[in-house]
Amino acid sequence: MNNTKTALRTYYLEKRKTISEQEYLQYNLRIAERFFSFIDLSFVKVVHSFLPLTSNKEPDTWLIIDRIRREFPHIRLSIPRINRKTDSLENFFFEGLHQLEENNWGIQQPKQGTPTPPEKIDLVLVPLLIFDEAGHRVGYGKGYYDRFLATCRKDCKKIGLSLFPPITKISDANEKDFPLTACLTPENSYYFEKSE
Repeated sequence: MNNTKTALRTYYLEKRKTISEQEYLQYNLRIAERFFSFIDLSFVKVVHSFLPLTSNKEPDTWLIIDRIRREFPHIRLSIPRINRKTDSLENFFFEGLHQLEENNWGIQQPKQGTPTPPEKIDLVLVPLLIFDEAGHRVGYGKGYYDRFLATCRKDCKKIGLSLFPPITKISDANEKDFPLTACLTPENSYYFEKSE
């Protein structure tokens, strides 16, 4: 198979559609369990999470968001909104469902709120379609998250969530792509050591 981002994006968007509702529910439960057993949240103050487009079978971050709200009151949550004028993500502290509205793509996003300074974010849940053994990811091709992650602190943890295990290598990954700190799948946790 051709392992360029474009080919992988097409393939995994299709592959995700073939997952049954029952499998999708199971995968999401396992990923959420893995998050809470794998990630040490004791020193984390701000978690940034994408809001899932569940109709496209994106990993359901609500399972993680709701449990953080219940069990980790010291953690503030931050959620993104796409700014079409600047072609970038704006991030706001999550206040509750009343804050959300759907954008043109059917993705829920905050209509208002208190902006989250990127340097305050300790951990980002990063959306993706597939990732490789080096921690590179294939997203949706718009570059929003690579531009956003460039504004975060160097020690901010970038945790990918994937319904599929990694492939060996994304052939056209480059230095503009921010490698993940770790990626969680229904079956495994993958940690990518940085050799600095």
